[in-house]
Amino acid sequence: MAYEGEIMQQVPANLDFTMVYAVIVSGDGPNPCGHALLFVPFQRNIAQSGGYYFQVAGVIRYPRGLSVEGYARYMRETGKTEITRYGIPLSNPSGAQARLAELLNKYWVWLVIPHNCAAFVEDIARGGGSSAGLWSNCPSRETFDRPFYERAYEEVDRQIRRLYMPF
Repeated sequence: MAYEGEIMQQVPANLDFTMVYAVIVSGDGPNPCGHALLFVPFQRNIAQSGGYYFQVAGVIRYPRGLSVEGYARYMRETGKTEITRYGIPLSNPSGAQARLAELLNKYWVWLVIPHNCAAFVEDIARGGGSSAGLWSNCPSRETFDRPFYERAYEEVDRQIRRLYMPF
């Protein structure tokens, strides 16, 4: 069996939850949707690089944590390739950390599309005050971003301000 990470009962120290990342990798076998993991970097004053990856894999299992080295091992042993990463700024970093801590100690029930790896990443991002996510929960088929209506509202607001408040 390929390496999937370690069961962790607590969030590692010195992680920076102000900006987390949805990491999209290729799927297993015939899975066209790929797989999503959460990456949380170390605090900048602690280390210039590194952090931890978190994922759910399996039908009813605890989430797993992977160091940077563990992620490389996971990718090598599963034959996956990284497709992309999406930065997710969080307005409530402590909320995301608390949500991750809570989820690490619960079984995750994998329900294919509605409650899958992407939903796990979204859940933690929402705990941190972000609305970023996927409409289809198919990570390799769409952009992990804020909902369309939020982006559209911001663009309309930006254009109105540009027209009526040019200075």
